[in-house]
Amino acid sequence: MFLKLRQMIENQEFDYYESVAELERIALKVEDPSTALEDIEALIKRSDSLIAACRGYLRTMREKTEQL
Repeated sequence: MFLKLRQMIENQEFDYYESVAELERIALKVEDPSTALEDIEALIKRSDSLIAACRGYLRTMREKTEQL
């Protein structure tokens, strides 16, 4: 997954800020009492994926800045 993320970053396909915004939307849905348990499970899986991608993005950006 890290290699795929690196390729997305280099191709500018990954949008960190949009991912953070999606995580915020997911948090609101999970906190909403009307959200079904089955939906919460899918939302948590999606958030796990987004968090991993964001961490990878930040790692990659840190590496790039350290090379400057």
